[in-house]
Amino acid sequence: MSLSKKSLVIILLCAFSMHSISAVHASKTPIATGTGGAVATINEAASQAAMKILNQGGNAIDAAVAAAATLGVTDPFSCGIGGGGFMMIYLAKEKRFVTLDHRETAPASVTSNLFIENGQEIAVDDAISSGRAVGVPGTVRGWDEALKRYGSMQFKQVLAPAIQTAERGFTITPIFNHLNSGASHKFALYSSSSTLYMQNGKALPVGFHFKNPDLAKTYKAIAQGGANAFYRGPIADAVLKTVNQPPTVSGVKVRPGLMTQADLLNYEVRLRQPVHSTYRGYDLYALGLPSSGGITIALALNLLENFDTKKMSRQQVEHLYLEASRLAFADRNAYIGDPEYVDVPVVGLLSKEYSQQRAQQLRLDQAASRSNDALPGDPFPFQNDPSYPLRPHLLSNASNPSTALIKTNKEEPKHTTHLTVSDKDGNIVAYTYTIEDWGGNGMVVPGYGFLLNNELTDFDFSAPHPNSPEAGKRPRSSIAPVIAMKDGKPAFTLGSPGGATIITTVLQTLVNHIDLGMNLAEAIAAPRLSERNGAHTQVEPNFITSAQATGLARFGHQWKIDQSDAEIGAANAVRFNPDGTVTAISEPARHGIGSALVQKKAH
Repeated sequence: MSLSKKSLVIILLCAFSMHSISAVHASKTPIATGTGGAVATINEAASQAAMKILNQGGNAIDAAVAAAATLGVTDPFSCGIGGGGFMMIYLAKEKRFVTLDHRETAPASVTSNLFIENGQEIAVDDAISSGRAVGVPGTVRGWDEALKRYGSMQFKQVLAPAIQTAERGFTITPIFNHLNSGASHKFALYSSSSTLYMQNGKALPVGFHFKNPDLAKTYKAIAQGGANAFYRGPIADAVLKTVNQPPTVSGVKVRPGLMTQADLLNYEVRLRQPVHSTYRGYDLYALGLPSSGGITIALALNLLENFDTKKMSRQQVEHLYLEASRLAFADRNAYIGDPEYVDVPVVGLLSKEYSQQRAQQLRLDQAASRSNDALPGDPFPFQNDPSYPLRPHLLSNASNPSTALIKTNKEEPKHTTHLTVSDKDGNIVAYTYTIEDWGGNGMVVPGYGFLLNNELTDFDFSAPHPNSPEAGKRPRSSIAPVIAMKDGKPAFTLGSPGGATIITTVLQTLVNHIDLGMNLAEAIAAPRLSERNGAHTQVEPNFITSAQATGLARFGHQWKIDQSDAEIGAANAVRFNPDGTVTAISEPARHGIGSALVQKKAH
């Protein structure tokens, strides 16, 4: 895929306007085209780790684990072995998809009152920085399952680059310092965390040479003993002690958790089929339950497919994108939870006939009022599944879906990571994994160098709700990697971090690419707008003063900026070109510029 002069100008302008620290990372390349394998991550060391494994003969699965483990060193505030994730794989030889759900689970002690005290919800920040927020980590078990089923290498080989990075260290960048600073209020609560990530009471400064020998030791133990080295023995004991007896500094008290050895030993990865939908000639494969990402994206695209966007202006298309996203989030919030605990009407939600009915609420000339949240639709008449209950018992007023529980009680944290890898044989991995908030729950496991997650705060605090806390349950996720097929062959794959903005980042990039005709690099670089059924649409700062914002405002849209984290998402993609080459694409500006590599560059 060659870039036009116009495309390069757009990307460079976005890069200049979005992030002043980008120049520090000028050596990184966010776009690369060539042959063989390809990788796109948000960090150069992680991309190099994946490429090293590909060059050693490993496949995309091996390389993805290598990149993910390295990101656990270089981007520890977004991901790591103290959390979980979802890995979507396309197996080229078999022409089939599989997803590995290694989402964190609630310990057996959890009840629906997990975050309720004295009849009131506890403050979100207090919940996050506690042992009570920690889900049973699934990452190591997920990597192990991926390697054993679909990889060609073992932990000893794929963890080697990450071990080397942790031992040798690296120079702290502005983005590392920014994320570290954002979590410092939590790190200051814990002796192990403040020792690793703070200096003189502040985040480690830019230019500091950071090493993590304790994490290297942990990775070596897993390389030697496999996943069981994490889920039993000294590492497991340290995890349990950290959760149940948080290593707070003197005078600080936080809520402990109640996780047991049985919780760790009983953790299981789930192999699931992806959600399949179609959009304007593409077959889209994305994550299914318990992630809401794939279903919500399909819901919005199904709505948009009722309109001929080729005859519309960009502003008209973006207006419809925002309105469709609003309705899709209304359905997401009302119906989606862990399928092992909740009957979710997936068939009805994804029905094209349902979308035709829902699309009647979309006006071409005006945004719906944001004074009240959009109500969910009624997908049950479109379910067409005899085995499915007539109405789910968990909705408090199921006979009238317009009054069903419809909204979450809080914003999801937005700090995760996504990586994309393909190999010379055509296998593809789209992998998003996380520890949830910046720095997870703030607790570094003493002596082992990794942070724990706060994933249980992804549950809705108040019951009843499809996403209420329950023992063993997996919290609803927004993770949403997509693999797009055209005429039976891979066309591209795309994913992003960002909490609930994951969904809108992937959705908007798809609309940019398919409806507005941008190539993937342009589609990723474009300013982002995230409408999640709220009073205002979240946008990036460089959008506010644009002509595009002025035009959309005439439809009645209103904007807001997240002052604590102005960027939305950090996408990575791989495009499979008609001439047999492959193009890896990462962020040209966000997150300090991403890193895209191919095995053999095109000339």
